[in-house]
Amino acid sequence: MFLIDDILVAPARGVLWIFEEIHKAAEEELANESESITAQLRNLYLQLETDAITEKEFDTAEKILLDRLDAIEERRKPKAHEPDEELAGKP
Repeated sequence: MFLIDDILVAPARGVLWIFEEIHKAAEEELANESESITAQLRNLYLQLETDAITEKEFDTAEKILLDRLDAIEERRKPKAHEPDEELAGKP
């Protein structure tokens, strides 16, 4: 009887395993993107210190990179549940 159960559940387990692998790959890609942006920021600071770019160019590029890092961090955070409107009005 257990063999039949295993055979019937095998496709669902296979699909679940595929989704877990996709999730792992996506997390690794986000981590790599974060490391890449951090390296770009270091390079940007170096360019500013060596006068390779102007302060205005630095500010523009830094804002873009920091916004990308913030977006990555927001995707990593679990969504907080908003309180029910009914409960929020009661003391």
